[in-house]
Amino acid sequence: MLDWTYIEGVLPTLTSAFFLTLKISAIGIVIALFLGAICSMILYRRVPVFSALVNGYVAFFRNTPLLLHLFFLYYGLPRISPILLSFETTALIGLSLLGGAFMTESFKSGLSAVHPSQIDAAKAIGLSKWQQMRYVIFPQALSYSVPTLGANAIFLFKETSIFTAIAGTDITTVAIGYINMDYKTYEMLFMLVMAYLIVILPFIFLLNFLEKRVRYAEFGN
Repeated sequence: MLDWTYIEGVLPTLTSAFFLTLKISAIGIVIALFLGAICSMILYRRVPVFSALVNGYVAFFRNTPLLLHLFFLYYGLPRISPILLSFETTALIGLSLLGGAFMTESFKSGLSAVHPSQIDAAKAIGLSKWQQMRYVIFPQALSYSVPTLGANAIFLFKETSIFTAIAGTDITTVAIGYINMDYKTYEMLFMLVMAYLIVILPFIFLLNFLEKRVRYAEFGN
């Protein structure tokens, strides 16, 4: 049996930690989407020099763990520079850079899926390269990318559990602290599961709804 009295007592602290985790996740995902969109367009247009830099960025962050990035930003950076980052800033930067790399690949796949006839039609009516991207290519690419973008967003939210490595005030760190102090393992694990499900399950339903709404974005459907 779970100790509901104990859960009620720690609920305000857990709620505060939950909203902090949610805030970092939401801001990080938005930044990652923006970063991914910009980087994918650079790759799509094959911009000299910048394409190589983007490829290096994507390869590095997709193939190294978030834990490594957090350790470097929080513990390593102050040792080699005068820069001292707070927990929230470290978590946000780490999550955004990791997410940006994954979002880049998602957008890139969507851009590649746009039929060449769409681009030819845009050129035929005299649209500039910027107008082609803004009005024709990117909207369709976004519709193709919705499933993977959503999956990446869920992945990033779950990655917040790693923030405990830098001893912050996110919900996982707070829950582990209560486990260590009061040995209420089952209660804290239950609350952690509930916290993640409260966010992820509605998001999955929203994602499915959006996917159905944008599924027929391709010309002619």
